[in-house]
Amino acid sequence: MRRFLSSADGWPYLLVPFIPIAVVLDIAGAGSVAIFVTSALGVIPTAALMGRATEELAARSGPGIGGLLNVTFGNAPELIIALFALNKGLHEVVKASLVGSILGNILLVLGAAMFFGGWGRDRQLFDRTAATAQSSMLLLAITAMVMPAIFELVEGRGLPSPSSELINYDTTVEHLSYAVAVILILSYIGGLVFSLKTHRDLFNPDHGPDPSKPGVAAGLPLDTHPDPATTVDPFDEGEPWSVRKAVGALALAGVAVGVMSEILVGSISEAAHSIGLSEFFVGAIVVAIVGNAAEHWVAVLVARKDQMDLAVNIAIGSSAQIALFVAPVLVLASLVLGPHPLALVFNGFELGGLILAVVIANHVTNEGESTWFEGVQLLAVYVVLGVSFYYAGVGT
Repeated sequence: MRRFLSSADGWPYLLVPFIPIAVVLDIAGAGSVAIFVTSALGVIPTAALMGRATEELAARSGPGIGGLLNVTFGNAPELIIALFALNKGLHEVVKASLVGSILGNILLVLGAAMFFGGWGRDRQLFDRTAATAQSSMLLLAITAMVMPAIFELVEGRGLPSPSSELINYDTTVEHLSYAVAVILILSYIGGLVFSLKTHRDLFNPDHGPDPSKPGVAAGLPLDTHPDPATTVDPFDEGEPWSVRKAVGALALAGVAVGVMSEILVGSISEAAHSIGLSEFFVGAIVVAIVGNAAEHWVAVLVARKDQMDLAVNIAIGSSAQIALFVAPVLVLASLVLGPHPLALVFNGFELGGLILAVVIANHVTNEGESTWFEGVQLLAVYVVLGVSFYYAGVGT
């Protein structure tokens, strides 16, 4: 354990003390800002543990089941946080966090991976075909996600403002959102069948995946087993975990993520007001970064080890997974959670961010190579969007 904590990817577990601290502060009725900060920090190690346990189980289950495990748990912390927010009626926070996750993966994660991976190197190469497949799935998913907002514009009802908190939409656009959600989930299931059954050999070759092959199909992280002689495993702690240990860790992480998410969501509104931030900014930037922190770090770590194919697949594939799976699941879950159904109607800043993200993802993946300066440019765009989101919430 000492070796694991001292490794490059063991830093999230240094934040474990914030879990009991957040629980104690919440029970004691402490200030909302302190509760929000400690619970946000407490989410990070739980997400890291969930990711590690999933990787261990995937390594023992073969590519098919391993891929399904990664699909199920890859974005679990974000999904759990969003479900609690949905139940509280924080629909705009939920939508902001969805957009923030997509933007964060494409701009922040991929930008950081390109910068740190490319520093000291002339350029890094990755499989353009595999990356383009990911960005194409993202394009299709985002196209479907923005249609309810376009419907509202055409009908003359306008879009919500970044400061909106609770909006009752027309039943027509709610039904349209349900239809879009079902179609996206069916597409997601189709991607599973394609990559795990009908074209299994393409994504899961018997001899172990070539680094030049896609590690993520249809936005679905699949099990990969690179040659240990040429690849450094970012999760290597020495001895592999037993199945019992991995399942126990996964269960523990799930409970901890649930507790931290409930505390975090319960303090969002008051904490945002206390520190002068809008719920829109908190959802799009803060919650999105917290929910993905551990996964983001892995992408940067593998990029530094010159495994750019994996880094690109994590960034673009995770974004596609959010659009294809997490967003529609939340829409359908809103039928039984919260005060009213969730309509996929995004505000103007969210729509702009999603469209820019798709354009950037397709441009970056079409090149098949990256440099550290390209990473700087992606990070700069993310900062610009972050600043815009901040002033959008303050000015409305």
